[in-house]
Amino acid sequence: MESLFQDKNYLEYLETFISENRKEGFKRVLGNRTKHFTVAVEDIFQLHNTSAVMRSCDVFGIQELHVIEQKFGKTIDTEIAMGAQKWVDIHRYSNNQACIDQLKAKGYQIIATTPHENDCMLEDFDITKPSAIFFGTERHGLSEEVINQADGYLKIPMVGFTESLNISVSAAIILQNISTRLRNSDINWQLTEAELLEKCIDWARKSIKDIDFITQKYLERNIRT
Repeated sequence: MESLFQDKNYLEYLETFISENRKEGFKRVLGNRTKHFTVAVEDIFQLHNTSAVMRSCDVFGIQELHVIEQKFGKTIDTEIAMGAQKWVDIHRYSNNQACIDQLKAKGYQIIATTPHENDCMLEDFDITKPSAIFFGTERHGLSEEVINQADGYLKIPMVGFTESLNISVSAAIILQNISTRLRNSDINWQLTEAELLEKCIDWARKSIKDIDFITQKYLERNIRT
C-alpha cells in the first residue's frame, strides 16, 4: 500500500472518481502547504484547544501537527476541527522526548513559545530556519523538559494588563505572522514533488467512498496487465 502513494497512475485512476473542482482545490491548497514550519502541542488539557490549533494549521498552510499526549490522551474534537483532521497530518507521541528527538532528527530547531530571558519578539523571529513551534498547557505553559532543550524562545508582544493568551489564539497569531512572511520570502518552503503526489493521493482517497474496493480494482487491473 505504501508504494501506491508514489504511484502517479494510481492518482490518475482516483481522479476519475472526483470532480474537477475538487482536483483543482487540492492543487490550489497544496501549492500553499509547507513543512518548513511545524507545530507541536504539549498535554493540552482542554480538547477544543488542540482541535482549534489543528484548524489554524490547516488555515495557514502548516501540513503537520505533533500532539504530545503524556497526561491527557484524548480524541480530536472533530466539531471544532471542522474537518481539518482530514487535511493536516497528525503525529502522536506518548512523551515529550520522543517528539523532540523526532523533530530534531528531521532538521527542525525547537522553538518554545514562552517568555524567557533570551526570547524573541514575533516580528523579529528568523523564518529562514525550519522550526517546530511548541505550545504548552493552558494552566502551566510548556514543561521544563521542552524549555531546557529549546533552541530558541518566541513570544507575542502584549501591552495590556493580561499577560497571556489562550493557546489557540496564540497559535493563530503566530502562524498567521510567520506563514505570511514565509510566502513573501525567497525561501524554498513548498512541498517537494514527492510530498505533493503523496498528499494528492491521500486527499483523493479521503474523498472517495468505498476506497478499499476501488483500490482493489486498480490493483487487480494492474496484475492482469
